[in-house]
Formats: sequence, C-alpha cells, structure tokens
Amino acid sequence: MIHFAFFGTDEFSLGVLEELIKQGLTPSLVVTAPARPQGRGKKLKEPVLRHYADEHGIVCIQPHGLKEIPPELKEQKWDLFIVASYGKIIPQKILDIPARGALNVHPSLLSKYRGPSPIESVLLAGETETGVTIMRMDREVDHGAIAAQESVPLSPDAYYPDIAVELAECGGKLLAKTVPEWMSGSYAAHEQDHAHATYTKKITVEDGLIEPNGNAVENYRKVRAYLPWPKAYYFHKKGSGDIRVAVTRAHLDGEGKFVIDTVIPAGKKEMSYQDFLRGLH
Repeated sequence: MIHFAFFGTDEFSLGVLEELIKQGLTPSLVVTAPARPQGRGKKLKEPVLRHYADEHGIVCIQPHGLKEIPPELKEQKWDLFIVASYGKIIPQKILDIPARGALNVHPSLLSKYRGPSPIESVLLAGETETGVTIMRMDREVDHGAIAAQESVPLSPDAYYPDIAVELAECGGKLLAKTVPEWMSGSYAAHEQDHAHATYTKKITVEDGLIEPNGNAVENYRKVRAYLPWPKAYYFHKKGSGDIRVAVTRAHLDGEGKFVIDTVIPAGKKEMSYQDFLRGLH
C-alpha cells in the first residue's frame, strides 16, 4: 500500500482524486485550502475536497500557509505527495519530505501553458489539442521532469467545464498507471523542453469583458473559456444606465457571425438572449 497525501482544492482536483480512488489509490491525508467567504453574504464556504474527504473518512487538513510544515506532514513517513490544482506554491522543504518526491498532474501538454490558467488559455488560443502531464515537482512552477503525458483532442465548440472534467478523469487514470511504476523506480522522467515553454496568467474579472459587435471568434472563445467564472460579459445600454449581461452560451453562425444564445442579466436568472431583449421593451 502506498502511503501518500493528496493536495488539491477545486473541481479539477476533485475529479482527479475521484478517479484515483476508483483505481484503488486512496490517500491517507488530503491537504486543501481553508474555507473562504463567498457570495453577497460573505458566508464561509468549504472547498469541495473538504466535503469529499469528510464523506469518505479521509483525514483532511486546511493550512493557511505552508511556511511552517504542518505536523501531519512532518511527523509521518510518506512515500509520495500528489498535487492537482492546489492553488498555492508548495515549498521545496515540503516537496522533499516523501521518499519518492511529489507528482503533479497539470492540465496541459507541458512545457506549453505553464501556470494558473492552462485550460482557459488553450481555448482562447484556438488550440485543437490539449492534454495532461504528470511531472515531478521542483522549486519552479510547472518546471519539473515529465513522468507521463497524454494528449486529448479539443472540440472547436467545447466549453471549459466539459474539458476540465475530461482532463481530470484522464489525469486521474494516467496517475493511477504512473504511480506504481514511479514507486518501483522503473519510471524514467525526462526534462521538459524549457526553451519552448509558454506561460499563462491568473484570470481576472476584467478579462471576461467582450464587445458583442467585435471580433466574433475572440468573443466565442471567451464565452467558452470563461464559463463558469468570470463569464464573458458586456454592458447593455438601457436609458441612462447600463445592464451587466453575462453570456453563458453562444455560437458562430454559417457566416462566422457571433450569435448569443443564453445570458444572465444582472440580478436575474439565466434566460434566452431573445427573451432578455424582449424584456427590455
């Protein structure tokens, strides 16, 4: 039995963990983020991995930082750490704890699309292929040697949530194949092609702004990339003010024109774009 800890926070990491457990690899410890205030009421909301760990009887810790090594990591002998979308930089002194180091599953074909937004970035770039990479973590971000990699074709009409689910499942399965060989020492990792590395940036709310009559292809890519957050949006003029309208579904017609299908106007529920326009009169 492999004694390992799993670091993760969001839905992608949950998908990876679920697949690992299906394949017979259950962590002894889950490390996730603390609860954070969300919504208008700023109520504390636990990350999805906290709920999952509790439901499955897995010990879970939520350190506010990793400058100090949590006792749960320091006071045990670990075989391996597995990291999937944890959201924080893990210091080298923690990566050095396990006998076989730390493996990360990253949702891109490294060395392309390093950083915090690989899925959004491949959509915005109009790529026809993406994938997952299993790498040994080192002190630099998404820089470590590659243990395994698998490509996934990218539909021209795919939206972020669907791709994230597919890549998480693929990443979990690839990890389950990789880990036993990695632990036996029979898996040889190879260096990334650092000279051709590309980098992604942290997404902000401002990135979602579109001009409906602007570049049709760019608008469509933003709608697909920024669902569910921050969502592509524009400001619809009404009288002396503007209504913020989030675009949740769209398509390109036969002439390549950007066509909005469904929206969420500020303060309202999702509706068809035509219903929204009719409601303005």
